[in-house]
Amino acid sequence: MQRILVVDDDRSTRHLIRLQLRSAGYDAETAVDGASALARLGRKPFDLVLLDIWMPGMDGLEVMARLREMPSPPKVIVMTVDDAPQTVLRALRGHACRYLTKPVEPSELIGMISEVLAGGPEKPIEVISAKPDWVELMVPCDRQAATRIQAVLAQLETDLPEDVRNSVGQAFRELLMNAIEWGGELDPDRTVRISYLRARRMLLYRIADPGSGFSFENLSHAAVSNPSDRPMDHAVVREEKGLRPGGFGLVLTRAMVDELLFNEAQNEVVFVKYLD
Repeated sequence: MQRILVVDDDRSTRHLIRLQLRSAGYDAETAVDGASALARLGRKPFDLVLLDIWMPGMDGLEVMARLREMPSPPKVIVMTVDDAPQTVLRALRGHACRYLTKPVEPSELIGMISEVLAGGPEKPIEVISAKPDWVELMVPCDRQAATRIQAVLAQLETDLPEDVRNSVGQAFRELLMNAIEWGGELDPDRTVRISYLRARRMLLYRIADPGSGFSFENLSHAAVSNPSDRPMDHAVVREEKGLRPGGFGLVLTRAMVDELLFNEAQNEVVFVKYLD
């Protein structure tokens, strides 16, 4: 049975989450603060820690720093009412694998725990810059890391209109997955460099992958290469190659952002969304 430690200074939160975890089949224990959590972790191993950030004495960020010194640290899911960009980024820098804003929905919590524990060891995301208006990250080339970083960056845009958040999120996902799957070849030992810049009137994303690049002329299976008078030519190519239907990613991305620029090798891309 997988063992989970719930660390929160609020008694009712600890009790409720422990009951939810035990109902879901986990061996759950609790700790009231960071010091008692480290004491429990020193006595026996846990697979996962559900960790509050702001607690008296030793806060969750210091706990995560101490966990990284352990030979086999448990995975950490952060739970907090504080969804400020600075807090989210500090949790990411502390190697939190997921981030949940309180109050936590039981189904969301159990689903996230199941996903995290089912996955293998996660490569850490390196935080190069953690200013809320200038974020730079080195992300391992695997799909799990892509999901983690999408959730984190979405937290930086919660003040934007929903349509802007949705269009930026979809464009970022498409370009990031291209970089991880094609440029990084899903090799978690390789990384994609992501830059996020937030100005008063625009958002700018830059994604640089470790691959050698591509040319649009060789993307006959993608809609972006179709002549304007033959918009479905790529569908025939995909069928011949045995690829699933699709190939509209870059076309849709261009429609969702205001500027889309590639470098000469086309292993780096910048997109801009202007804010009214």
